[in-house]
Amino acid sequence: MSKKVITREEWERKLNDVRIRKEDMNKLVMNFLVTEGYVDAAEKFQMESGAEPDIDLATVTDRMAVKKAVQCGNVEDAIEKVNDLNPEILDTNPQLFFHLQQQRLIELIRNGKVNEALQFAQEELAPRGEEDHSFLEELERTVALLAFEDVSNCPVGDLLDISQRLKTASEVNAAILTSQSLEKGSRIPKLPSLLKMLLWAQNHLDEKAVYPRMNNLSTAMLEDPSV
Repeated sequence: MSKKVITREEWERKLNDVRIRKEDMNKLVMNFLVTEGYVDAAEKFQMESGAEPDIDLATVTDRMAVKKAVQCGNVEDAIEKVNDLNPEILDTNPQLFFHLQQQRLIELIRNGKVNEALQFAQEELAPRGEEDHSFLEELERTVALLAFEDVSNCPVGDLLDISQRLKTASEVNAAILTSQSLEKGSRIPKLPSLLKMLLWAQNHLDEKAVYPRMNNLSTAMLEDPSV
């Protein structure tokens, strides 16, 4: 069965017919500012737009302190801060706790503390790997860093990239947000959920039509259909 072809002109006309309330857009902007930790911007936006944040802005500073600690490689400090905020976050999220411990191991290896790294891996991470096979695979991949003199060119060298710290920091940030939003009965962050819905909708529409698709979410540019 042939697919319906929707031209750019027709598609943009349909998009322009969609009406989004300014109040809803303000809520989305506020949600983004709170999620990313822009406290000053959130306070200013609140005064200008009247949009209320989903959570107490005072808690954002503490959450950002945790995120920054991970980004700087101070994982032990980050774990302490998380437990100060809410001990249940790590108690109820074994994957997050493992990834934080994995990041601690990575930092030990980065700093050349080989013996300490091996002991830490054996005592703290190996038992968790026995409980979950996926954890074991990640542990083995991390320990493999010790087998290479030049980690910059090894197959698992990406674990030492700053992107790995950012990934772990983002996971911690999301977990704290989830905890705080559940306490408030709200749903944050909202933007990632909307983007997932967009991808889901496009994937389903792909089965029925050819249309200007948004392939790069970071630019939000529409790409003309190839027919």
